[in-house]
Amino acid sequence: MIGELIEEAGQEYNASQIQVLEGLEAVRKRPGMYIGSTSVEGLHHLVWEIVDNSIDEAMAGHASQIQVFLEPDDTIRVTDNGRGIPIDIQEKTGRPAVETVFTVLHAGGKFGGGGYKVSGGLHGVGSSVVNALSEFLEVSVHKNGTVYHQRYERGEVMFDLKEIGETDLSGTEVRFKADAEIFKETTTYDFNKLATRIRELAFLNRGLKISIQDNRKDEPVTLEYQYDGGIKSYVEYLNQTKTVLYDEPIYLEDEQEGIVVEVALQHTDGYHMNIMSFANNIHTYEGGTHEFGFKTALTRIVNDYARKNKFIKENEENVSGEDVREGLTIVLSIKHPDPQFEGQTKTKLGNSEVRTITDRLFSLHFERFLMENPQTSKRIIDKALLAAKARLAAKRAREVTRKKNGLEISNLPGKLADCASKDPKISELFIVEGDSAGGSAKQGRSRFFQAILPIRGKILNVEKATIDRILANEEIRSLFTAMGTGFGEEFQVDKARYHKLIIMTDADVDGAHIRTLLLTLFYRYMRPVVEAGFVYIAQPPLYQVKQGKKEVYLDSDRELNKYLKSIPATPKPSVQRYKGLGEMDAEQLWSTTMNPENRRLLQVTVDDAIEADLVFDMLMGERVEPRRDFIEENAQYVTNIDV
Repeated sequence: MIGELIEEAGQEYNASQIQVLEGLEAVRKRPGMYIGSTSVEGLHHLVWEIVDNSIDEAMAGHASQIQVFLEPDDTIRVTDNGRGIPIDIQEKTGRPAVETVFTVLHAGGKFGGGGYKVSGGLHGVGSSVVNALSEFLEVSVHKNGTVYHQRYERGEVMFDLKEIGETDLSGTEVRFKADAEIFKETTTYDFNKLATRIRELAFLNRGLKISIQDNRKDEPVTLEYQYDGGIKSYVEYLNQTKTVLYDEPIYLEDEQEGIVVEVALQHTDGYHMNIMSFANNIHTYEGGTHEFGFKTALTRIVNDYARKNKFIKENEENVSGEDVREGLTIVLSIKHPDPQFEGQTKTKLGNSEVRTITDRLFSLHFERFLMENPQTSKRIIDKALLAAKARLAAKRAREVTRKKNGLEISNLPGKLADCASKDPKISELFIVEGDSAGGSAKQGRSRFFQAILPIRGKILNVEKATIDRILANEEIRSLFTAMGTGFGEEFQVDKARYHKLIIMTDADVDGAHIRTLLLTLFYRYMRPVVEAGFVYIAQPPLYQVKQGKKEVYLDSDRELNKYLKSIPATPKPSVQRYKGLGEMDAEQLWSTTMNPENRRLLQVTVDDAIEADLVFDMLMGERVEPRRDFIEENAQYVTNIDV
């Protein structure tokens, strides 16, 4: 039960104002407390709560197959071949255990180590919360040769658990429909979003077969995943478009004090580290003690091996952690009987003992690997030494730059027209292509909250560049300085001087190329601003149509043709096509592209970091073959190329 204060103007504060919420009423009253939000993210969270229960069965060794179905009315059905939720009477509630799981908060087999040794959902609220926030939920348990069934509507039990047939199967089926009264934004699921997470779960649970089927269209779409290589296969998947330094990912698995540590890693010839860390299948985006222990051990073992084998001489400095991790793809997964996550979002692991155990187990196996594989070891050391040289060159470049121009907020780049506001939450930085458009933008902007940073031409492609070359690029340096956040592993998103970073380029091929180069820079060296939702793309119009005193702005040839057909022939309309932003005067640029009241901004998000990594590497990396294949596959969809 949760007590909630109901306030009404002019009413005395007494016992009548305390509202008592029974059972699952509390969840329906404050759903955000349990699933984060009632937006698209919260909607999909419902699916994960049910799937996680089946995953727990798999981790305990009792399930080998999980199926997820999207039905035509956006009903979700999840089945597994596990033991089936218990149907006997639960002593404390006096009701069947399956009913208790779906109707009582904090009820489940995940407390005290009785039901599950390791689990992702630790709070026992998953099933009951999904039930509370669903228009209806039905559960069918195949157990002991019998099918048991129960239905709930908005958390209320519709009938007692009953036997509805015989079966030779074992497992659980849960079918539910999200409640439109709660999820007012949408109740439609994104198939790709669901499939991405399901693929990830298949990688993390070696040998588990997990599928998703979309039955909402005439032709059902089915994807099935099973990886006998587990996270080793995950690393191979992540590196599929990259050039690797050795054929097989390095893999280890070991256990200590009931904590299982799995690591798979492989070096590429690139410059960016890609680490994916998990605890009990939960993606720890913010890292935590397992990442810290791994990174510490990796750096120490590489330096120890390099010194013992004379790759680093006595008078030379050790290579840094950043050097060792350059071009490295890592998947780190731990299974812990009692993980402690920092914050409500479970994105950072906090168990102090995990740091020591991960360090010890990884050190033991990695040291042995280096000794047994001298050729691979040499490639790893050579890569780190090369990265160290680039880092030292970048350090010298930074020092020179600070003396000349300053890389500090106190000495902002001269080309930056800053805004008056010092509040990052309302401040906007427009990155504008060319001095001409920059001039119009500076004249047309609101000086209070809009800053302008013009850039000349196409910036360096950071996907193919070392850090010393990146810092030698004046345009990139100006951007780092203007944002005030630092870059790379030293990036601090809380230091951002602007919470809207708006790319404003011409609506042509060159403008699209510049946008891609900038997005590559943000993703590789300023990724937290993308993840925080700070990056936007301005949507300037392509055409202006004037007819008498009326002015209309349009975005495409199709819109233009449709509009011209809809207006009278007289007076004759005049059509202006904007080849670039520089052709707009300050007033036009403000009214069409910069005015918050009527501008259109496209927010850049990274729903799937893995796919984003693959796409950036494919489009901007060294290897031509994946790019050529992409062009050949997608050329049929291109109907208009602006040359």
